[in-house]
Amino acid sequence: MFKLRSIAAAGNQGGPSAPGRDAHAAACRAGGSHAVAYALPLAVLAAVLPPAPVAAQDPEEDTDPVAELVARLTLGDYKATLKGLTRFGDRRQGTQRNRDAVDWIEAWLQDVGCTNTERVHYEYAPRRFAEPPRRAPGQGAPRRPPPRQQAEDLTTATGGLVGRRGRGAGGSTIFGYRGRTGVNRGLMAQPDERIRELNREEPVDGDRSQVYCTKVGTTHPDEMYILGAHMDGHGVNEAVDDDGSGTALVMELARIFSSPDVETERSIRFILWNNEETGLNGARAYVEQCRAWRIRRAPANTPSRAGWG
Repeated sequence: MFKLRSIAAAGNQGGPSAPGRDAHAAACRAGGSHAVAYALPLAVLAAVLPPAPVAAQDPEEDTDPVAELVARLTLGDYKATLKGLTRFGDRRQGTQRNRDAVDWIEAWLQDVGCTNTERVHYEYAPRRFAEPPRRAPGQGAPRRPPPRQQAEDLTTATGGLVGRRGRGAGGSTIFGYRGRTGVNRGLMAQPDERIRELNREEPVDGDRSQVYCTKVGTTHPDEMYILGAHMDGHGVNEAVDDDGSGTALVMELARIFSSPDVETERSIRFILWNNEETGLNGARAYVEQCRAWRIRRAPANTPSRAGWG
């Protein structure tokens, strides 16, 4: 549940980082259902967090807080935030452009009032485990089945071939012949010189970080919803769709919920994951660190400390 209050009575909602840490600690101790990553549109969030009842006789409170918050989400602000992210190219993990983007996101969150920002630090070194299994002596590559022969002529009137089927995203089926698809790894395959220069640096293994901030609930601060999107991308581009679009949305939600006249009963964490493109490594690091926090603080008489994971 959330509500709007008069700005004069609200004061500064941002505050120091300690409330965010307290909410994080409480959420970890709670151990469970609310500390799960959700990328919820505002409409779904509004359904989960219904508006508080208002007194009809008070004209200042006779408004729908959901509609008020939705009205604060403007296309212009969203596009400006998304455009800011594109300054860092594809924000590929392990590069300076990625680190600069994390710094920029943190400064942006603080500027809009979500001042209790925190970082998750972890190490990414996948090449330590990247040795492929060796084949047994005499074992060659598996044979591919011969291509199917098309018995009938399926040439279209314009000379195109039809009938080929391929798997697409989300279990879809793609009909018709098409070119090769996949992530571009070639710098010179990008025709835009400016974008090429943004993405020239290659990633290296080592330390990583990701940033989040927390809207601390007033009634149930130990219960938390997490809104997340991954800020890293790849492909020698500006990573606008995957996932600059989602990152900008989470940032804009952080902006409107951090307004000094907005209160929420439960805490909401806005987190911008890193290393998603390499296999959800940033999200896994967050979960592992939260689990380790709970295990270290389990009561001594707990039957199974590992059960706090």
